[in-house]
Amino acid sequence: MNLSNDKTKTTPRHFIDIHETPASELRKIINLAHSMKKMDPKHLPDHLSLQDDLTVLAMIFEKPSTRTRLSFDMAMRQLRGKTTILNANDMQLGRGESIADTAKILSRFVDIVMIRSNSHSDLEELAEHASIPVINGLTNFSHPCQILADIMTFEEKLGPIKGRTVSWVGDGNNVATSWIHAASQFGFTLKLACPTELSPTGQQLEDIKNSNGTIILTSAPMEAVADSDCVVTDTWVSMGDEDIERRKELLTPYQVNADLMKKASKNAIFMHCLPAHREEEVTSDIIDGPQSVVFDEAENRLHAQKAVLAWCLQLV
Repeated sequence: MNLSNDKTKTTPRHFIDIHETPASELRKIINLAHSMKKMDPKHLPDHLSLQDDLTVLAMIFEKPSTRTRLSFDMAMRQLRGKTTILNANDMQLGRGESIADTAKILSRFVDIVMIRSNSHSDLEELAEHASIPVINGLTNFSHPCQILADIMTFEEKLGPIKGRTVSWVGDGNNVATSWIHAASQFGFTLKLACPTELSPTGQQLEDIKNSNGTIILTSAPMEAVADSDCVVTDTWVSMGDEDIERRKELLTPYQVNADLMKKASKNAIFMHCLPAHREEEVTSDIIDGPQSVVFDEAENRLHAQKAVLAWCLQLV
């Protein structure tokens, strides 16, 4: 890698949040993910292959990861690029170096960055000062790459998501935020059932208010899943959450179980971004049952990530 600042001559194509990416470009990414899944990764077409074998993705982790790390690592390798993994605590970033300076240094050594960050504002600052693409691998506010894989999975199983209904049951967390953003961009109805204390707040409510999609917020899980095409949930306790017992008490009525799934459409599917805690947010008979697509969903992180990387690197 040439340690120059030539990358500042072009505007980097970041992937920060679903609502910040034009709907036409999101559709392009999803369609590419569908196509790439069907391709032999050993024989990708030239225009989807990083020919010089020197393009490097830096992955920065402030949070532990299984699917995000594996999917981005393998995605970049299948595109014929290389990866380097950085633990935030092992970098000067963890000792007080500014995010702006870190962004400028990364821009001189690598070609693209994915960060799994505690703070969404840190991600935005990194992107602001980087002259290379920056990808949101998860923050405390949103998880856009997960939802691209989820939409890809939905369409594999049930056809185009436009005009369909997705139901979120549980905590109004960062994954729920990206579903809110996606409802507007992909044109589906989103029904969110959350306990009042854990319902979307602040910027999430503003995004719901400003959405072009149909988004229904309720505290009644049975109402939310009625005739839905897809039921989605997440863990009750995420990294950094406090007051664990109170959260579990609030969320117990929101468990996805057989009684709840019966309210959904006959052909409804169940999604969970994983890791799951069986018998808490979802019962074993549902997550391991015929309506569950959680492992296809996890696999599709790879193909969605390949498409995001290709898009950010302007291969498409």
